[in-house]
Amino acid sequence: MKEKRVLFIGLVWPEPTSSAAGFRMMQLIETFLDRSYQITFASAAAKSPYSAPLKSRGITEQAIVLNSDSFDEFIGWLQPDIVVFDRFMIEEQYGWRVAQQCPGALRVLDTEDLHFLRQARQTCVKNKDDFSFQELFTETAKREIASILRCDLSLIISESEMKILTEVFRISPDILYYLPFLEDEITVDEANTWKSFEERRNLLFIGNFIHEPNWHTVQYLKTTIWPVLRKILHKVELHIYGAYPTQKVLQLHNPKENFHIKGRTDSAKDTMSNYRLLIAPIQFGAGVKGKFIDAMHTGTPTVTTSIGAEAMKGNLSWNGFIEDEPEAFCQKTVALYNDKVAWATAQANGIRIINERYEKRKYQADFMTNLSLLKVQLEKHRQHNFISQILLHHTVQSTKYMSLWIAEKNKV
Repeated sequence: MKEKRVLFIGLVWPEPTSSAAGFRMMQLIETFLDRSYQITFASAAAKSPYSAPLKSRGITEQAIVLNSDSFDEFIGWLQPDIVVFDRFMIEEQYGWRVAQQCPGALRVLDTEDLHFLRQARQTCVKNKDDFSFQELFTETAKREIASILRCDLSLIISESEMKILTEVFRISPDILYYLPFLEDEITVDEANTWKSFEERRNLLFIGNFIHEPNWHTVQYLKTTIWPVLRKILHKVELHIYGAYPTQKVLQLHNPKENFHIKGRTDSAKDTMSNYRLLIAPIQFGAGVKGKFIDAMHTGTPTVTTSIGAEAMKGNLSWNGFIEDEPEAFCQKTVALYNDKVAWATAQANGIRIINERYEKRKYQADFMTNLSLLKVQLEKHRQHNFISQILLHHTVQSTKYMSLWIAEKNKV
């Protein structure tokens, strides 16, 4: 039986303890491992001390170079059945090379979140404008949607983003696939190990500081939310966690105000399990927020905004409260922090959200079956999505020759 091969090309080496994107990537890798795929992970980025130990899982690691014919030689030798691009920028860089060297390989884009949606919302917050779909038609949107159209399939983590792509941009559902976080079921036995209401204290926020929505949220907490909360919750502290804190983040540390910058944590779940609440007044962003998945897995209720909770709960009740106005946000935080009954109800809501909307057995088998069928019917699928071939043709004519020129220049 022929060995099944999948190549992941990463913007960075996955860091599951640093970001939700790294955790998501490891979930995808695990899905292929469970189906006995031979996996290669390639990236042009430098590794960090927090990069996942892929080799220990039997995964081949391959360092690659931007704008270099050496990638053509590598992938021509590997001949993967499936290539997964981590974010649209990676597809822009390597997609045409994959198409030329391995025309029969299934090209899959993992969007992580829609970058153009996040950027449009960020611009509106910065300019203090109301958001509308008209704000989405940007240069980034052109690039990202072109990448989606060039690929055979794009993985979308949010139902809201599926709706934007199909209804606002009229992209065929045939080339989109909704695949949320792939989580283990929360069992009764697991929930019974969680710390009780009385054993927990203080508030936390957590988020990778390289990600702009997280940094903005910390600023918003510092200037708008915490000044109100600390006057009511006198003995309560707010602890801020996150990978890669810069000096401007660390300067916000103020123990006299019970505002503590803690920096990186080795385990978000272990850390979170000690706190009574996660508060995250997120003002802009996209995708699905991994911090809330972790909170639900540790029985930690949350208070967030409609952007923060977007596309996560479906028709179910949130594991806490969703409030966009600062005054209401603070009121609900205080109420949930002090009310044991409401807190327990929120905790139970989180269990239900994970088990009904993210439990991995609901998605993994169907996803892998879909890939297998697509692989068998690839020629027909591409004919139905002929615009993919048109865009790829023009990309090859432009990006290819720019890349080749850079490659030649680098030889000098």
